Amino acid sequence: MQITIENPADAPQPLSPLYSQVARVELPGSGALLQLSGQVAEGATLAEQSRGVFETIDTLLKAQGATLADIINIRTYLTDISKLHEYGAVRREFLTGTPPTSTTVEVSTLFLPGAQIEVEVVAVLPSREGAR
Repeated sequence: MQITIENPADAPQPLSPLYSQVARVELPGSGALLQLSGQVAEGATLAEQSRGVFETIDTLLKAQGATLADIINIRTYLTDISKLHEYGAVRREFLTGTPPTSTTVEVSTLFLPGAQIEVEVVAVLPSREGAR
C-alpha cells in the first residue's frame, strides 16, 4: 500500500499551510481511495459558498484523475441546518448520479470567519498503475 498526502499544484491551495487537502491510498491491484479534507469557500450566501466548495472539490478530484461521480461518501458541516435546502439544491447540480452515502451535521462555527459550510469527501478510483 502506498500513501500520498499532498496539495495538488494545479488545484486551489488550502487556506492554511497546516494541513494537506488530499490523501491518496493506493491499494495494490485494486485502485485507490481518496480522502479530501474539509473544503470551505467564500460567498455571501450558503448557495454561493456551496457552489465554491463543489468547484474546488471537482478541481481537486480532477487533479487525481477522478470525477464527482467517484465520490462514495460526503460529510457536510453547516452552521445553520435550516438552510439545508440551499445546499441541497447546489449539491444536486454537481452530484447528478446515484447519491453517495452522506452525513450532515450542524455546528456552531467553522474555522473560516463567515463560513457557513464545510464539506469533505471520500472517492474511489482506478490505481495509477491501472490507468497507464
